[in-house]
Order: sequence, then C-alpha cells, then structure tokens
Amino acid sequence: MSQSAPPPAQPPAQPQSQPQPVDGNTYAQQSADDAPPAPQPGAVPPPPAPGVPYGAVPAPAPVRNNVGVGLLAAFVAALAAGCVYGAIIGLTKHQIGWAAVGVGFLVGLAAGRLGGRNPVLPVASAVLSLGSVYIGQLVGEAMVGAKETPLSFSELFFQHFDVVQEAWKADADPLTFVFFAIAAYVAFTGAKKAAL
Repeated sequence: MSQSAPPPAQPPAQPQSQPQPVDGNTYAQQSADDAPPAPQPGAVPPPPAPGVPYGAVPAPAPVRNNVGVGLLAAFVAALAAGCVYGAIIGLTKHQIGWAAVGVGFLVGLAAGRLGGRNPVLPVASAVLSLGSVYIGQLVGEAMVGAKETPLSFSELFFQHFDVVQEAWKADADPLTFVFFAIAAYVAFTGAKKAAL
C-alpha cells in the first residue's frame, strides 16, 4: 500500500479587519478626513507638495502694499537710470529711444516689485521717470559741453547749472518731449504689471 504524502501545511489565515456596519452602513465609521475628495470629471489632481496633506488648499499669497518702500525704490532707480541715460547721451551725442524706455521700465519695475499694488505707485513712477529723463538729458548736455569747453563735467553741471539748462532749452525739439512721454508711459504700465 502506498502512503500518500500529507497535504502541505498552509499558513494560518490572517484575519482581515472588516468595517463593522453601523445602522446598515459599512463605511459610516470612516471620517471625512480619511476619504479623498471626489475627483472632478476629466481632471487629474496634482500631487500634493511635500508636507502638505492631500486635498489641502494653499493659503493665498500675501498682498504687498508698502508705498514707502516702493517710492524709495522708484526714486533710487530714477536717479541711477537718469545718470546712465545721461552718460549714453553724452557718449553718443544723441538721444536714444530705447534708453528712455529703459528709464521708465526700471523706475516702474522698482516701484511695483517692492511697493506692491498701491495705486499711487504707477503715478509716482511716471512722475519720477519724467524727472529722471530730464536729469539724464541735462547730464548728457553737460558731458557734451565739457568736451567742447575747458570746464570739467562737474564744474559745468554743479557750478554752471543754469548754463546747462539754457543749452538744453536751445537743443530741445519735439522728439525730446516724445522721450518724456515714452518713459512716463512705460513707468506707469511697468509699475502696474510688476505689482501683479
């Protein structure tokens, strides 16, 4: 008689935890925190950021609204841009449109990025860019005058400023004022867009 091998030992069955029905509802014990949000039709939810629970709504970004910092930044940018604009005019002996655009852009960007969405900042940026272009044109006029006279730039600009202004008035033409308008417009729109 042949002996048959005993059946292989099977591991003991692991008890599976089943949700206990409560009032006939098997899933009533699950809390709302355990259940994932219902997916929208056709939408694939993005994966959560590290450390953020799934389905959490991020806090809105804080709105910047610091007028003082924005005005100070616009003023410093206007001075720096005006000096660079004047140096370009002094070196080339011509006013260049893109340089006026650059003046307005820098002033508006500084005001909007550091000051925020305050409605005063675009207007202040436009005004400061007008002053920046004017100072830049005077710096350029003084640089050109220093090349044509025995006076240095600093003597001409600081000690004979009235002469520089008279030379600017004599050289001003309609294009001069177009550069003012360009810089003011770019500063105004730049401050509004940079604050978004």
